[in-house]
Amino acid sequence: MSYLAPADFVKKAVDAGESKVFMATKDTFIRAYMAGAILALAAAFAVTINQTTGQPLVGALLFPVGFSMLYLLGYDLFTGVCVLTPLALIDKRPGVTVAGVARNWALVFFGNFAGALTTALMMAIVFTFGFATEPNAVGKAIAGIGEARTLGYEKYGAAGMLTLFVRAMMCNWMVSTGVIGAMLSTSVPGKVIAMWMPITVFFFMTFEHSVVNMFLFPSAILMGGHLTVMDYLLWNEIPTLLGNIVGGLAFTGLMLYSTHVRTGQTRSAPVGAGVRRPMAAE
Repeated sequence: MSYLAPADFVKKAVDAGESKVFMATKDTFIRAYMAGAILALAAAFAVTINQTTGQPLVGALLFPVGFSMLYLLGYDLFTGVCVLTPLALIDKRPGVTVAGVARNWALVFFGNFAGALTTALMMAIVFTFGFATEPNAVGKAIAGIGEARTLGYEKYGAAGMLTLFVRAMMCNWMVSTGVIGAMLSTSVPGKVIAMWMPITVFFFMTFEHSVVNMFLFPSAILMGGHLTVMDYLLWNEIPTLLGNIVGGLAFTGLMLYSTHVRTGQTRSAPVGAGVRRPMAAE
Protein backbone atom coordinates (compact mmCIF):
# COMPACT_ATOMS: atom_id res chain seq x y z
CA MET A 1 0.00 0.00 0.00
CA SER A 2 1.43 3.39 -1.00
CA TYR A 3 -0.58 5.50 1.47
CA LEU A 4 -0.60 5.35 5.26
CA ALA A 5 -3.39 6.69 7.42
CA PRO A 6 -2.49 9.75 9.52
CA ALA A 7 -2.38 7.81 12.80
CA ASP A 8 0.16 5.44 11.24
CA PHE A 9 2.47 7.97 9.63
CA VAL A 10 2.48 10.21 12.72
CA LYS A 11 3.54 7.18 14.78
CA LYS A 12 6.34 6.72 12.25
CA ALA A 13 7.36 10.32 12.94
CA VAL A 14 7.58 9.57 16.68
CA ASP A 15 9.62 6.44 15.94
CA ALA A 16 11.93 8.49 13.73
CA GLY A 17 12.43 11.06 16.49
CA GLU A 18 13.33 8.30 18.93
CA SER A 19 15.88 6.77 16.57
CA LYS A 20 17.55 10.14 16.01
CA VAL A 21 18.04 10.70 19.74
CA PHE A 22 19.99 7.42 20.01
CA MET A 23 21.97 7.81 16.78
CA ALA A 24 25.76 7.72 17.09
CA THR A 25 27.54 11.08 17.16
CA LYS A 26 29.48 10.37 13.95
CA ASP A 27 26.39 9.36 12.02
CA THR A 28 24.35 12.30 13.30
CA PHE A 29 27.02 14.80 12.27
CA ILE A 30 27.70 13.26 8.84
CA ARG A 31 24.00 13.17 7.98
CA ALA A 32 23.56 16.76 9.13
CA TYR A 33 26.66 17.91 7.24
CA MET A 34 25.44 16.43 3.98
CA ALA A 35 21.92 17.78 4.49
CA GLY A 36 23.28 21.31 4.95
CA ALA A 37 25.54 20.98 1.90
CA ILE A 38 22.79 19.67 -0.40
CA LEU A 39 20.18 22.19 0.73
CA ALA A 40 22.71 25.00 0.24
CA LEU A 41 23.39 23.82 -3.31
CA ALA A 42 19.63 23.73 -3.96
CA ALA A 43 19.39 27.32 -2.72
CA ALA A 44 22.20 28.37 -5.09
CA PHE A 45 20.38 26.52 -7.87
CA ALA A 46 17.12 28.33 -7.16
CA VAL A 47 18.77 31.78 -6.98
CA THR A 48 20.51 31.02 -10.29
CA ILE A 49 17.17 30.13 -11.87
CA ASN A 50 15.55 33.30 -10.52
CA GLN A 51 18.41 35.44 -11.78
CA THR A 52 18.56 33.93 -15.26
CA THR A 53 14.81 33.63 -15.91
CA GLY A 54 13.45 36.53 -13.88
CA GLN A 55 10.68 34.18 -12.72
CA PRO A 56 10.79 33.48 -8.94
CA LEU A 57 8.04 30.89 -9.26
CA VAL A 58 10.29 28.71 -11.41
CA GLY A 59 13.00 28.75 -8.76
CA ALA A 60 10.43 27.91 -6.08
CA LEU A 61 9.07 25.02 -8.12
CA LEU A 62 12.54 23.53 -8.60
CA PHE A 63 14.14 24.24 -5.20
CA PRO A 64 12.46 21.18 -3.57
CA VAL A 65 14.67 18.89 -5.66
CA GLY A 66 17.39 19.43 -3.07
CA PHE A 67 15.09 18.81 -0.13
CA SER A 68 13.80 15.61 -1.75
CA MET A 69 17.32 14.34 -2.40
CA LEU A 70 18.54 14.84 1.13
CA TYR A 71 15.41 13.32 2.65
CA LEU A 72 15.53 10.22 0.45
CA LEU A 73 19.21 9.76 1.33
CA GLY A 74 18.35 9.79 5.05
CA TYR A 75 20.11 13.07 5.89
CA ASP A 76 18.89 15.41 8.65
CA LEU A 77 18.01 19.10 8.78
CA PHE A 78 17.70 21.00 12.04
CA THR A 79 14.21 22.11 11.05
CA GLY A 80 13.17 18.46 10.89
CA VAL A 81 14.77 17.09 14.05
CA CYS A 82 13.51 19.98 16.16
CA VAL A 83 10.01 18.67 15.43
CA LEU A 84 10.61 14.90 15.45
CA THR A 85 12.77 14.41 18.55
CA PRO A 86 10.48 16.32 20.97
CA LEU A 87 7.63 14.04 19.91
CA ALA A 88 9.57 11.04 21.20
CA LEU A 89 10.10 12.92 24.47
CA ILE A 90 6.42 13.83 24.76
CA ASP A 91 5.48 10.22 23.97
CA LYS A 92 7.69 9.14 26.91
CA ARG A 93 9.79 6.75 24.87
CA PRO A 94 12.20 4.83 27.17
CA GLY A 95 15.59 6.48 27.43
CA VAL A 96 14.60 9.65 25.57
CA THR A 97 15.59 12.62 27.74
CA VAL A 98 15.84 16.39 27.40
CA ALA A 99 19.62 16.04 27.38
CA GLY A 100 19.44 13.50 24.56
CA VAL A 101 17.21 15.76 22.49
CA ALA A 102 19.50 18.75 23.14
CA ARG A 103 22.55 16.69 22.09
CA ASN A 104 20.84 15.77 18.82
CA TRP A 105 19.83 19.37 18.12
CA ALA A 106 23.36 20.66 18.74
CA LEU A 107 25.01 18.05 16.52
CA VAL A 108 22.54 18.59 13.69
CA PHE A 109 22.76 22.38 13.92
CA PHE A 110 26.56 22.47 13.72
CA GLY A 111 26.60 19.73 11.08
CA ASN A 112 24.13 21.69 8.93
CA PHE A 113 26.18 24.84 9.39
CA ALA A 114 29.45 23.14 8.43
CA GLY A 115 27.87 21.64 5.31
CA ALA A 116 26.20 24.89 4.24
CA LEU A 117 29.42 26.83 4.83
CA THR A 118 31.38 24.35 2.71
CA THR A 119 28.96 24.84 -0.18
CA ALA A 120 29.02 28.61 0.33
CA LEU A 121 32.79 28.63 -0.04
CA MET A 122 32.74 26.41 -3.12
CA MET A 123 30.02 28.47 -4.80
CA ALA A 124 31.89 31.69 -3.98
CA ILE A 125 34.85 30.25 -5.87
CA VAL A 126 32.56 29.45 -8.80
CA PHE A 127 30.91 32.88 -8.79
CA THR A 128 34.26 34.77 -8.66
CA PHE A 129 36.63 32.50 -10.61
CA GLY A 130 38.50 31.68 -7.42
CA PHE A 131 38.13 35.25 -6.07
CA ALA A 132 39.99 36.55 -9.12
CA THR A 133 37.04 38.64 -10.36
CA GLU A 134 34.01 40.48 -9.10
CA PRO A 135 31.05 38.19 -8.34
CA ASN A 136 28.91 37.31 -11.33
CA ALA A 137 25.23 38.25 -11.52
CA VAL A 138 24.15 35.39 -9.28
CA GLY A 139 26.80 36.22 -6.69
CA LYS A 140 25.66 39.84 -6.63
CA ALA A 141 22.05 38.71 -6.26
CA ILE A 142 23.00 36.62 -3.23
CA ALA A 143 24.83 39.60 -1.72
CA GLY A 144 21.68 41.67 -2.18
CA ILE A 145 19.57 39.00 -0.48
CA GLY A 146 21.92 39.04 2.49
CA GLU A 147 21.60 42.79 2.90
CA ALA A 148 17.84 42.89 2.40
CA ARG A 149 17.13 40.12 4.90
CA THR A 150 19.30 41.47 7.71
CA LEU A 151 19.56 45.25 7.44
CA GLY A 152 16.08 45.29 5.91
CA TYR A 153 14.65 43.91 9.18
CA GLU A 154 16.94 45.98 11.39
CA LYS A 155 15.68 49.30 10.06
CA TYR A 156 12.20 48.48 11.41
CA GLY A 157 13.45 47.64 14.89
CA ALA A 158 11.07 45.56 17.01
CA ALA A 159 8.53 45.38 14.18
CA GLY A 160 11.23 43.99 11.90
CA MET A 161 12.22 41.39 14.51
CA LEU A 162 8.58 40.34 14.90
CA THR A 163 8.19 40.01 11.14
CA LEU A 164 11.36 37.93 10.92
CA PHE A 165 10.20 35.63 13.74
CA VAL A 166 6.75 35.10 12.22
CA ARG A 167 8.21 34.38 8.79
CA ALA A 168 10.49 31.80 10.42
CA MET A 169 7.52 30.20 12.20
CA MET A 170 5.58 29.93 8.96
CA CYS A 171 8.63 28.53 7.21
CA ASN A 172 8.97 25.52 9.47
CA TRP A 173 5.24 25.00 9.53
CA MET A 174 5.63 24.21 5.83
CA VAL A 175 9.03 22.48 5.95
CA SER A 176 8.11 20.17 8.84
CA THR A 177 4.85 19.39 7.04
CA GLY A 178 7.02 18.17 4.19
CA VAL A 179 9.20 16.10 6.55
CA ILE A 180 6.29 14.34 8.24
CA GLY A 181 4.12 14.31 5.12
CA ALA A 182 6.77 12.25 3.31
CA MET A 183 6.04 9.48 5.80
CA LEU A 184 2.47 9.11 4.55
CA SER A 185 3.68 7.22 1.48
CA THR A 186 5.76 4.08 1.01
CA SER A 187 6.63 4.92 -2.61
CA VAL A 188 9.31 7.32 -3.80
CA PRO A 189 6.95 9.35 -6.06
CA GLY A 190 4.45 9.64 -3.20
CA LYS A 191 7.12 10.86 -0.79
CA VAL A 192 8.47 13.39 -3.30
CA ILE A 193 5.02 14.83 -4.06
CA ALA A 194 4.22 15.15 -0.35
CA MET A 195 7.47 17.03 0.21
CA TRP A 196 7.31 19.15 -2.95
CA MET A 197 4.06 20.97 -2.16
CA PRO A 198 4.85 22.63 1.19
CA ILE A 199 8.52 23.27 0.29
CA THR A 200 7.43 25.18 -2.83
CA VAL A 201 5.11 27.31 -0.69
CA PHE A 202 7.86 28.18 1.81
CA PHE A 203 10.42 29.09 -0.82
CA PHE A 204 8.16 31.18 -3.04
CA MET A 205 6.85 33.09 0.00
CA THR A 206 10.49 33.80 1.00
CA PHE A 207 9.93 32.55 4.53
CA GLU A 208 13.03 32.29 6.72
CA HIS A 209 14.74 28.88 6.94
CA SER A 210 17.68 28.63 9.33
CA VAL A 211 19.63 26.11 7.23
CA VAL A 212 19.10 27.86 3.89
CA ASN A 213 20.26 31.05 5.61
CA MET A 214 23.43 29.27 6.78
CA PHE A 215 24.33 29.33 3.09
CA LEU A 216 22.84 32.62 1.91
CA PHE A 217 24.35 34.95 4.48
CA PRO A 218 27.93 33.63 4.66
CA SER A 219 27.77 33.64 0.85
CA ALA A 220 26.56 37.25 0.90
CA ILE A 221 29.52 38.23 3.08
CA LEU A 222 31.94 36.40 0.76
CA MET A 223 30.32 38.14 -2.23
CA GLY A 224 30.95 41.58 -0.73
CA GLY A 225 27.50 42.26 0.74
CA HIS A 226 27.37 45.17 3.16
CA LEU A 227 26.57 43.21 6.30
CA THR A 228 28.61 41.83 9.18
CA VAL A 229 28.64 38.46 10.92
CA MET A 230 26.87 40.12 13.86
CA ASP A 231 24.17 41.50 11.53
CA TYR A 232 23.63 37.98 10.25
CA LEU A 233 23.42 36.40 13.71
CA LEU A 234 21.27 39.03 15.43
CA TRP A 235 19.03 40.03 12.56
CA ASN A 236 18.51 36.67 10.96
CA GLU A 237 20.01 33.39 12.15
CA ILE A 238 19.14 33.46 15.87
CA PRO A 239 15.54 34.75 15.51
CA THR A 240 15.04 32.44 12.52
CA LEU A 241 16.24 29.46 14.52
CA LEU A 242 13.82 30.23 17.35
CA GLY A 243 10.94 30.87 14.97
CA ASN A 244 11.61 27.62 13.13
CA ILE A 245 11.47 25.68 16.41
CA VAL A 246 8.23 27.30 17.56
CA GLY A 247 6.50 27.09 14.18
CA GLY A 248 7.40 23.48 13.49
CA LEU A 249 6.36 22.25 16.90
CA ALA A 250 3.25 24.40 17.33
CA PHE A 251 1.72 24.02 13.86
CA THR A 252 2.94 20.58 12.80
CA GLY A 253 4.38 18.28 15.46
CA LEU A 254 2.09 18.94 18.39
CA MET A 255 -1.04 19.32 16.28
CA LEU A 256 -0.56 16.02 14.46
CA TYR A 257 0.48 14.21 17.63
CA SER A 258 -2.42 15.46 19.72
CA THR A 259 -5.10 14.54 17.20
CA HIS A 260 -3.68 11.42 15.51
CA VAL A 261 -1.65 9.68 18.23
CA ARG A 262 -3.47 10.47 21.45
CA THR A 263 -7.04 10.33 20.11
CA GLY A 264 -6.12 7.57 17.68
CA GLN A 265 -5.18 5.30 20.57
CA THR A 266 -8.44 6.07 22.35
CA ARG A 267 -10.56 5.25 19.32
CA SER A 268 -8.77 2.00 18.66
CA ALA A 269 -9.21 0.69 22.20
CA PRO A 270 -11.54 -2.33 22.26
CA VAL A 271 -14.95 -1.87 23.79
CA GLY A 272 -14.83 -2.66 27.47
CA ALA A 273 -11.02 -2.55 27.73
CA GLY A 274 -10.32 -0.66 30.94
CA VAL A 275 -13.75 0.98 30.86
CA ARG A 276 -16.56 0.07 33.24
CA ARG A 277 -19.82 -0.09 31.29
CA PRO A 278 -22.88 0.93 33.32
CA MET A 279 -25.43 -1.79 34.11
CA ALA A 280 -29.06 -1.34 33.12
CA ALA A 281 -30.11 -0.90 36.74
CA GLU A 282 -27.75 2.02 37.31
